[in-house]
Amino acid sequence: MPPVKQSRHQSGSGRRIGLRVCLVTFACVVAGTLFLRFGAGKRRTPAGPGPSASQAIPTKPSGTGDAVFALYAGSASCRDCHRQAYDRWGSSHHAQAERPLALGLDLPAFYPPRTVRHGSQTSEVRFAAQRFEILTPGEARTPVAHVAQRVIGVDPLRQYLIPWRGGRFQVTELAADPVKRDWFDIFGQEDRQPGEWGHWTGRGMTWNSVCASCHNTRVRKNYTPEKDAYSTRMAEAGVGCEACHGPMAAHVTWQRGQPQPPPTKDPTLRLLSKDQMLEACAVCHARRTELTGDFAPGEPFLDHYGLIIPDETDLYYPDGQVREEDYEYASFRGSRMFAAGVRCGDCHDPHTAKVLASDNSLCLRCHQAPLVPAPKIDPAGHSFHRPGEAGDRCVDCHMPQTVYMQRHARHDHGFTIPDPLLTRQWGVPNACNRCHKDRSADWALEWVAKWYGPRMERPTRTRAQAIALGRSGQEVAIKPLLAIAREDKIGLWRAVAVGLLKHWSADREVTRSLVAATSDADALVRTMAARSLEALAVANEPSARAACARLLEDPVRSVRIEAAWALRASLDTNSPAGRDLAGHLFENLDQPSGQMQAGVFQLDRGDEPAALASFQRAVSWDAGSAPLRQALAVALSLQGRQQEAVKELRVACRLAPREAEYHFKLGLALNESGQLEEARTELAEAVKSEPRFVQAWHNLGLADAALGRLEEALEALTRAESLDPASARLPYARATVLARLGRHDEARNAARRALELDPRFGPALELLEALGR
Repeated sequence: MPPVKQSRHQSGSGRRIGLRVCLVTFACVVAGTLFLRFGAGKRRTPAGPGPSASQAIPTKPSGTGDAVFALYAGSASCRDCHRQAYDRWGSSHHAQAERPLALGLDLPAFYPPRTVRHGSQTSEVRFAAQRFEILTPGEARTPVAHVAQRVIGVDPLRQYLIPWRGGRFQVTELAADPVKRDWFDIFGQEDRQPGEWGHWTGRGMTWNSVCASCHNTRVRKNYTPEKDAYSTRMAEAGVGCEACHGPMAAHVTWQRGQPQPPPTKDPTLRLLSKDQMLEACAVCHARRTELTGDFAPGEPFLDHYGLIIPDETDLYYPDGQVREEDYEYASFRGSRMFAAGVRCGDCHDPHTAKVLASDNSLCLRCHQAPLVPAPKIDPAGHSFHRPGEAGDRCVDCHMPQTVYMQRHARHDHGFTIPDPLLTRQWGVPNACNRCHKDRSADWALEWVAKWYGPRMERPTRTRAQAIALGRSGQEVAIKPLLAIAREDKIGLWRAVAVGLLKHWSADREVTRSLVAATSDADALVRTMAARSLEALAVANEPSARAACARLLEDPVRSVRIEAAWALRASLDTNSPAGRDLAGHLFENLDQPSGQMQAGVFQLDRGDEPAALASFQRAVSWDAGSAPLRQALAVALSLQGRQQEAVKELRVACRLAPREAEYHFKLGLALNESGQLEEARTELAEAVKSEPRFVQAWHNLGLADAALGRLEEALEALTRAESLDPASARLPYARATVLARLGRHDEARNAARRALELDPRFGPALELLEALGR
């Protein structure tokens, strides 16, 4: 598991954080200046019982782990009784996942010395004075000799750990290939620079936070926020026996006190089910967020992690294929293999992690007999490729490989079906063109249509198309997404649909569907339902708040935390769900994204100074993150520091020039600063980047009206109204502009339309009175 899972700059944790930007309106009937305001609003104090915002997030770790580590006996204690399994594990990548440097293993990488050019930088590796040294730019741009103490990984690459201040180890972006015996930058040509979050000296490459837990056994990060320091400990270096089987000290003690073989069953031993073993694997083979930092085998995955799934992110393709470094679990969870009961041990040796067979015989164990519910497959008639050539193996087409970290090729575990039509429509890769790179998707589509005909019109295609439409924000996606959320047999895909439906949560049918999803049998679906109901819960929609309140007592922690987050402004922080959320916030305080989330929590609990401090800390740790700059701008604006807020938003727009939301908010902030012409420019940029951005069109129209560009204002407001025909404020705004143009009949009709939509909309009533009805 490599040390960086985000882009070079942005330290997002996977959680989608809804920043509270209090947007209120004021009306000037004739001028029509119904501008949304940036960062304005009443300050809120914590509602309900419990401590204040600053007290709600723990400030000290619960313990360094002595009691927990005492439960572990170490892998060596397994050797005498489990010799065969121990020997197979001993030569595995798991056993060697992390270790101290050794002359016999590591000297070839450092001697003879060599120079490595990567991007604009030049580094050197050498063995000198009995030390393994890497001369590379650190926090400054001048190369400095850093002594490597530990190494993670085996083959095809090894990365080295450099001791750092505050109990840290930093992971080098330079890696050694033990087979080719060369060095390379795992980020290719990105050329990460000192000061960036993703540079090897940055927090995105801090071993304690992003590497240790998957390369070792039962790790306690032990981060102290006040000192910004770690005292990280572990039960055993490397992925030992107990990383998968759980703590065994009691078992070892009991066995040593018994005659061999023991006359009775070991009362201390708890064997894990296939599903529990799968979730133990998932801990390090999933892209996920930390909830507790304290998982033990046998415990539910979703009690300790939030799973990143193929919903609105571009981390996955719409059909579930991995795009970024997503590992295996989420894709596998969305597969028909998972739904049929296949688990890791059915294909992999649990002690070496290698596949049980490297040819089609592995798949045909189920697909040749066949075993229910696996369909019978004849490889020759199914693949249309000659035996032995590329494309003949099942995995060539259904488990395509993607190379990560420049050298590490990994199979996709979604077992997807190659579909060139999805390539043509949505850019989803297909196995045919992955191999036949010189051919077009149309060429591949012609052949699969010839070979498989109407069988290509399968539910997986329809589902991928619906998800792609949902990601692009098209309302035509609502109906198929509702069907997936209600009917798909695989929980992950119901969760994906529920996650995408949040964009239309105000629609009554969608609201009902999301509320219904809070009772789904799959905890992942309930987790996403709570996340999708957040906006409605914050807006005090009764059914959403009631549903989230029920989920505060859900048996699964990830569900409780999402529900608690949705109700954070009024949450009882002394309740079990409140403590779960506080623990999650604390666990991530060592990363900029964690500070951002803590700041949002503090802001919504009414502690604006604490929120501002959290956002400032986040930006200082990751100055290249546009979302963090935006969050800081909100807090600055709430403190009345408007010019500083504008400055931060300008930086956010420079870092993410195509992000419409940042241009929109900069436009609002500039308007509040009296810079209306510049505000209009930013609002125009927002609608250029996102043509369906209703609020931006609305405010662009109002800016044009305020600047006397009345015809342009009408055009923008009409566009907004076409995108959101249920909003009363839009025809009202149009009415004010029509009134200024002297087109009073049209103005009356527009005001009446606003009242049809909302009979209690006061500004429209006032305008009609002013126009003499």
